[in-house]
Amino acid sequence: MLDLAGRLREWIEEGREFAVATVVAVGGSAPRPPGAALAVSGDGTAIGSVSGGCVEGAVYDLCVQALHDGETRVERFGYSDEDAFAVGLTCGGTIDVMITPFAAGRPGEPAGDPAAPSAGAPPVPRPSRAAAAFAAVSAADRGEPVALARVIRGPAELLGGALLVRPGGTHEGGLGGHPALDRTAVAEARALLDTGRTGTVELSEDGSHCPGGLTLLVESAVPPPRMIVFGAIDFASALVGAGKFLGYHVTVCDARPVFATRARFPDADEIVVDWPDRYLRGTRTDRRTVLCVLTHDAKFDVPLLKEALRLPVAYVGAMGSRRTHEDRARRLREEGVSASELARLRSPIGLDLGARTPEETAVSIAAEIIAARHGGTGTPLTGTDRPIHASAREVVPQAVS
Repeated sequence: MLDLAGRLREWIEEGREFAVATVVAVGGSAPRPPGAALAVSGDGTAIGSVSGGCVEGAVYDLCVQALHDGETRVERFGYSDEDAFAVGLTCGGTIDVMITPFAAGRPGEPAGDPAAPSAGAPPVPRPSRAAAAFAAVSAADRGEPVALARVIRGPAELLGGALLVRPGGTHEGGLGGHPALDRTAVAEARALLDTGRTGTVELSEDGSHCPGGLTLLVESAVPPPRMIVFGAIDFASALVGAGKFLGYHVTVCDARPVFATRARFPDADEIVVDWPDRYLRGTRTDRRTVLCVLTHDAKFDVPLLKEALRLPVAYVGAMGSRRTHEDRARRLREEGVSASELARLRSPIGLDLGARTPEETAVSIAAEIIAARHGGTGTPLTGTDRPIHASAREVVPQAVS
């Protein structure tokens, strides 16, 4: 549900009641990953998606039902051989969806801790559960790193239990049950949050790591991953647009102030005039960071790549012809770059799409970044029998909220 943080926070502040349907497990060729959500407010407004269209109508109805009866439930949707256009996934996969109703706090009341329902009104989630979920939504909307762990399989009294976890290990809410369960859940959620991943965790009800009767979905909301483009050339301008489209926070860095200007890169989040290697040494990177070296000049490329190839980042690519690559590789080896470090370099950068223009080249580079992130091959899907979606290849996508 954290992928809908912006709109859900508005609903919470407006005091709306709503139900959230969240994909909690997928199998086969499923269109949306765990964590994808659809929400329905009390007035019938819908936001988000759990299937790209296949089962949205049925999930919408389940959200409306949850708003009336106050029950949290998990439903499975799969392919219908008898009627591919009935309530099922026409792509052939299966998804499990958890539907949870929430009663938002009214103005002047603590969020997630509504007044007691009147006679005949449907029950609502425990205040601690709602409060933890609401706090996670607010934190995610502010751009703060946060994880939300919820029970998606287990005893009925624990289903939907929610725990907010921050990077330092502080947490809010609780899952209920054995006291050790929250401690274990916090540790597992922190591990996923550190890598910006959303995934499931199997535990026992007593909090032990032995898989038992309990499954948690941990949603991570982290600041957008960084794309740093070195070299303020025309190809860089097109790549900035592609990076923004993919959800990256894009920085352009060049040592030449005449080229690194806002006029040339209006879509960039940040423009830095500095020597590339010096900037890279002093800036923040992580395992989701993408580094694209377009400088095409040995005096910039070699010291920069020497630094880049020793960082634990997601992707390092460098532009240039094959001859340029061979010369660059030789210079890097002379600088002490090892064979294993050099093997991380994507050069010439991009996939072979026959690209010619800056825009086409940007698509080529973006395609390689996507393939690297999700374990794709870059080959045409036509004529292959590999699963289409990453979940079927057991690759957990990194969040880019």
